[in-house]
Amino acid sequence: MSIHVPLPVPTRSHETAPPSALSEKQQTLYDSVLKHFAPVDYTLPNINQEKAALTVEEKFWLSYECLLRYLRATNWNADVAIKRLEDTLKWRREFGIYDKITPEYIEPEAKNGKEFIFGYDTHGRPAIYVSPSKLAAEESPRTMQLTVWMAERSFDLMGPGVETLALLVDYADSTKNVSFGICRTTLDIIQTHYPERLGLALIAHLPWILNAFIALLTPFMDAHTRQKLVFNPVVNENGLFRTAAAAEAWDVGNTSRVFEPDQLIQEGWNGSQRFTYSHCVYWEALVKLCEERRFRMFEVWHRMGGKVGIREWDVKVAVRDGMIDVHADGDGALMENGQLQS
Repeated sequence: MSIHVPLPVPTRSHETAPPSALSEKQQTLYDSVLKHFAPVDYTLPNINQEKAALTVEEKFWLSYECLLRYLRATNWNADVAIKRLEDTLKWRREFGIYDKITPEYIEPEAKNGKEFIFGYDTHGRPAIYVSPSKLAAEESPRTMQLTVWMAERSFDLMGPGVETLALLVDYADSTKNVSFGICRTTLDIIQTHYPERLGLALIAHLPWILNAFIALLTPFMDAHTRQKLVFNPVVNENGLFRTAAAAEAWDVGNTSRVFEPDQLIQEGWNGSQRFTYSHCVYWEALVKLCEERRFRMFEVWHRMGGKVGIREWDVKVAVRDGMIDVHADGDGALMENGQLQS
């Protein structure tokens, strides 16, 4: 029997853990970044001061984990991290993350199923599937906008402790190149405005004719992005693996498996899920799933104080566990019914 809707967020918690404690130096650097953005009178520099104050959505985005992602991406340089965060805040406004790129706006670009979210890897990372064969001969700006919109929706579907996504690109039935300009721009957006968000990029059925195209793109990838690329991964009855050696050596106690069969679609990826993209069914289900989850996270975040620096882990755990009376103490620690939670 075919399935036409995205899978729910995994509820397994034994594979994830709260953020590790920072060293004394790291904590000092984090505190300096938080201190920069936390004041209620903070405004973005070099823009119209009438619109320079942070919106509620932007404060929600500036989580504890978000600040740390930018610090790690800048090798723990607080000044550079602050500059990059401010640049991204401005870019998110200009790109239309919060207002222009709505489900209604981007839906026409998604109707043929060129990109969709389905399943989660063994680390709980949401999987975004991309089919280059379904891309239009002449790509519009909405092609890139759809990619960004899908990434944002994958963030909605990340459980506690999950901060990265998995990208699955299937070149079956495709020998044409995606526009080099679009690829270069998308790559720049990922590396600049979504640091430490790409967990893995699996590229299947890559024809030899496209090797030169990939080689042209490689110099524009930073070292962290390049090491996340896996070409022609191996799929068997046990799931998906990075290499044939990993697939052959796998057993139940082994952690080398990237995807379990029931989290992979059958077409192109030999999974056990008989997923068929039916836009009218899938789109409504995805939008509803993401909006409901985002609303719950936003509600919990408000109850925890609705400020910069709240932990994504605490918000997502509260959503997962169905906590009702949730708020934060003076230090932002998670509380339930007046009790401090570890």
